Amino acid sequence: MSMKKKDTYDLILADPPWRYSFSRSSTRKIENHYPTMTVPEIKALGPELPVADDALLYLWATAPKLLEGLAVMKAWGFTYKTHAIWDKEMIGMGYWFRGQHELILVGTKGKYSPPEPKFRISSVLREKRSRHSSKPVSFHVWIEKAFPDAKKLELFARKRRHGWTSWGNEVKSDIAIT
Repeated sequence: MSMKKKDTYDLILADPPWRYSFSRSSTRKIENHYPTMTVPEIKALGPELPVADDALLYLWATAPKLLEGLAVMKAWGFTYKTHAIWDKEMIGMGYWFRGQHELILVGTKGKYSPPEPKFRISSVLREKRSRHSSKPVSFHVWIEKAFPDAKKLELFARKRRHGWTSWGNEVKSDIAIT
């Protein structure tokens, strides 16, 4: 892919379609909802991403995919800074614990400042989950308020959002990543 500098993004929100290999039942496979990708496939997107030299990444990861999320972040050229938790307010499935949360990992590339103090929110987001893999709308709204001038790209998007460029198999992608 060849992208011009004007086509780069300084804020990336990504919800990778992590592949899991431990489903004990074919009815509970994630692939029943959408196609998944292996970690090497997700990592391989890094060199193709139209990311600015100074950029911010918000990367969704489930608890079992924490290490993979950190590896993807590094492969994409970002340095881990911190994370937040989304409390889904409903218990889900799990083998060690029945999951009720997801992680949102925060990474930067180059120099990217945190949000202004007035926009610094709790590290625990509470919003009841809805359909499989949908993320809390309040997080998008917060990003838009905290980073109004950022050029935003949502990877693995499920819905279009005003002011964002979308890429994903559930929306007509605005950019091509090969």
